[in-house]
Amino acid sequence: MLAATVRVTRDLDTAEEAVQDAYVQALRTWARDGVPARPGGWLTTVARRNALNVLRHRQTAATKLPLLLERDETGMPDPDPGSGPIPDDRLRLIFTCCHPALSEEARVALTLRLVCGVATADIAQAFLVTEATMAARLTRAKKKIATARIRYAVPATGELPGRVDGVLTVIHLLYSTGHTAPSGVELVRDDLTDRALDLARLLHQLLPAEPETAGLLALLLALHARRATRTDALGRLLRLEEQDRARWDRELIAEADRLVVAALRAGPPGRLTLQAAIAALHAQAPSYPETDWPQIRTLYDELLRIWPSPVVALNRAVAVSMVDGPAAALAEIEALERDGRLAGYRYLPATKADLLHRLGRAAESADAYRAALALTDNAAEQEFLAERARGIRPGH
Repeated sequence: MLAATVRVTRDLDTAEEAVQDAYVQALRTWARDGVPARPGGWLTTVARRNALNVLRHRQTAATKLPLLLERDETGMPDPDPGSGPIPDDRLRLIFTCCHPALSEEARVALTLRLVCGVATADIAQAFLVTEATMAARLTRAKKKIATARIRYAVPATGELPGRVDGVLTVIHLLYSTGHTAPSGVELVRDDLTDRALDLARLLHQLLPAEPETAGLLALLLALHARRATRTDALGRLLRLEEQDRARWDRELIAEADRLVVAALRAGPPGRLTLQAAIAALHAQAPSYPETDWPQIRTLYDELLRIWPSPVVALNRAVAVSMVDGPAAALAEIEALERDGRLAGYRYLPATKADLLHRLGRAAESADAYRAALALTDNAAEQEFLAERARGIRPGH
């Protein structure tokens, strides 16, 4: 709704107000007349009409009003979704939110909040900051848009490659937020993962010559292929080695592999292509012990070189533990603890707990699991971590 309304208003605040008013009108009208056959279309049409009324009253964008009014008088049908360089309203708005006048973090956070509907608290977890800090960043980004008079216009085709990295990051974070929900009862939010996968496909169709669009799509496909096995029938989280690989979607894995190979052949791999290659190796391994851990560690070495992120370093430590043993990996984990950038990131103490357990240091392992438990708001992860902490006994 917001994406479709912004296309009419070219103004974010006006569009948001119009969408909220549409919800209020729906609460009143539907209670009296019943829910329409196409509630989404009804809401979007009303939101756009509300926005046009505001524009009329403000007497802004006078040169564009005749075109807007013509749409209004004809029931405001949605423009041909295939028209213009970007074939999807949501993808259009993601590109416009990723304006170069905003910082990369502001672009990504604003798009996740406004276009994808991700809660501010969940975005904060993705950026490893507090909810208050993220709320302040979102407010500043919106103020900058207003004061700089940044228009929500669809960028020209020639401008798209310059904004693609921010769009890739948004779609990746959207999938990650759904893949393991930061809060709630369910481990996975299918609405977010499905939306991200659809957007990744559209982006790859839009920019097939960009290797990283293939890398992103491959990464999401490889992860999506095992979505049905990440929890058991009771919703309990299952680790990778516990999952039934016979139930993994082999068609998605094969498609991911083709995309990875094509992206690697196109030139030096980017961060998403390297992550996709790692995910593909996991997906293609016949069993957990048969995973090509040396190759995965090599890929993480290259990923850390081109994208020196502490999260990448943490994931690499897991591969190190499988190649060189848990003691070598624990030293790297402790270095990350001293670094401090992953303070509050639940997977740091959880990984440390697993390594300590493998080293036979039961009491320290249980403490680390409890530390991770205190940092997660997802019920499936809480149950998993609590069970791990309870199950560790000296000599076990």
